Amino acid sequence: MKFQERVFSGMQPTGSLHLGNYLGAMLKWIDLQKTHECIYCVVDLHAITVWQDPAELRQAIRQVTAAYIAAGLDPEKSILFNQSQVSAHAELAWVFNCVARLGWLNRMTQFKEKAGKDRENASVGLYAYPNLMAADILAYRATHVPVGDDQKQHLELSRDIAQKFNNDFCAQIEAAGYDGGDFFPLPEPVITGPATRVMSLRDGTRKMSKSEPSEMSRINLTDDNDTIAKKVKKAKTDPEPLPADTKGLSGRPEAENLVGIFAALSGSQKADVLAEFGGRQFSEFKPALADLCVARLGPIADEARRLMDDPAEIDRILVDGADRARAIAAPILADVKDIVGFVHARP
Repeated sequence: MKFQERVFSGMQPTGSLHLGNYLGAMLKWIDLQKTHECIYCVVDLHAITVWQDPAELRQAIRQVTAAYIAAGLDPEKSILFNQSQVSAHAELAWVFNCVARLGWLNRMTQFKEKAGKDRENASVGLYAYPNLMAADILAYRATHVPVGDDQKQHLELSRDIAQKFNNDFCAQIEAAGYDGGDFFPLPEPVITGPATRVMSLRDGTRKMSKSEPSEMSRINLTDDNDTIAKKVKKAKTDPEPLPADTKGLSGRPEAENLVGIFAALSGSQKADVLAEFGGRQFSEFKPALADLCVARLGPIADEARRLMDDPAEIDRILVDGADRARAIAAPILADVKDIVGFVHARP
């Protein structure tokens, strides 16, 4: 069966979005909306797999939405909404809880990392997180999913769940008029932005993360110009000058990270950056990088702050996006209920 090409992706409203999110995912999201039907979600149901302060969560949902729009996502071209407003996500996730196997979830490395040693005290939601991610994607029969390295295993599980559903209900799917017995597509990963792994400014071996305790480890999309410049100038480096070519970056994670950030923000290659700055000290390179970061990220932060001054408008955008998302997901979920054997009223 040929499926309409559709993109789905989302980010959690836990902490401010940062440079790694922008370069690693959002630039690709912005590009995709020019060529595909795109659905971009603030995944607040995923956020509560660990406890969230309700007032802070509400604020964070709006902040992430503001950052989406400020960075270049157009709510007229793409569908922007928060996940909890569309019940199909949770309803389909329960169906997938009954399709996925325990052995599959037991192999998910991200649960082991997030739960740590005290796994018995982790929420069931954190454990079943990948099933909800599969529902997020397949509620819209999305065919393409921009993912980072940390989510590739979950996307593979989404494909396994789609395949097992198609196999388990093959006869019912064909009886419902779906030729070939394929109700759900097997979603394909999309390689994300120009710097798919932006690393911490304090440790070039660790990915830039919202959960890192030190604010100096990341550049937030809400940081003002002075803060951006300060963080770049205080970023960890080594005492050697920048190398003349990319081979010289081997074994120098902080140098490679900063050169990669410069290349991504300037739309060039690492080799181009080293052709200009090779042989020069970080004391010369960092001010140039700081200026570039301010030039590219400063306007995003200004626009995000402007949007946050009008929360009612953000809420309107989210409600409108949820209505549009629901219009796609509702008939798909109704077909799932028919196929599984539920008695229900179709929308």
